[in-house]
Amino acid sequence: MLNTYIKFTKRNIRRTPFQALAASMIMFFTFFALLIFLILAAGSQAVLRYYESKPQVISFFKDGTTAQDVTAIQNALSQDARVMSVKFISKEEALEIYRERNKNDPTLLELVTANILPASLEVSTTDPDELAPIAEILKREPVVSEVIVPEDVVATLNSATTVIRVVGGATVVFLIIFATLVIVLITGFKIRTRRNEIEIMRLVGASPSFIRTPFILEGISYGLFGAFLSWVFVYALLWYFTPLLNNYMGEVKLLPVSPIFMVALLGSSVIIAIIIGGLGSLGAVRRYLRI
Repeated sequence: MLNTYIKFTKRNIRRTPFQALAASMIMFFTFFALLIFLILAAGSQAVLRYYESKPQVISFFKDGTTAQDVTAIQNALSQDARVMSVKFISKEEALEIYRERNKNDPTLLELVTANILPASLEVSTTDPDELAPIAEILKREPVVSEVIVPEDVVATLNSATTVIRVVGGATVVFLIIFATLVIVLITGFKIRTRRNEIEIMRLVGASPSFIRTPFILEGISYGLFGAFLSWVFVYALLWYFTPLLNNYMGEVKLLPVSPIFMVALLGSSVIIAIIIGGLGSLGAVRRYLRI
């Protein structure tokens, strides 16, 4: 029976190729936007977690600070429940970091020595909201010359992540509704153009499910085609632009995307495609096919 349904579904698609192409392209753009939104949302969340886990409060020590003073500050911070980690950077380590970050510009390395760079303490907190209180504690230390709190980076990333979720989510919801309506209209149009044929099928004893099922499968096939094609297209774009994006993002390594993540995206797209195509064609069948 399933083979019969598939045969009739293929015949319906071949009879109206332009409507089938229009429905498939609408589904393609819908799932393209959905996949881009999901990748951006996952990527922005990963970037946010990366910067939240990085040392966020950096305190520079005055020249002549003793190891005992540094150890005392480290121990005090380590006992604070708000502090996740504390790392001491010596002058020599600071020079190595500076050289690594500026290795492509030799002119910046000529006159820089370890004595010029200050030792520092890098402190990560369990919550970005705790940055300011920890910074105030460090500022009160007499051996600390300067405290840097890059909290604006995390705040900006939080705002950007929120915008991506709201704008992207609203766009995807709109496109899903639009795609569902397109499936309803195209399936309804096909039902109306085949009204005489459907009447003949009823007269010769065809069951309601036999008449309805090919239309429902046709809507699902549009969704599956659009979902799979958009997934292939997005995966190819990611693969092509991975070297460029890695250079742009620097030390934040998000690419290449995990194949497991992409397979999960494909599975999610297939499920959503079945739901959209099935609901759209089912709505059209119930609205226009009175059997």
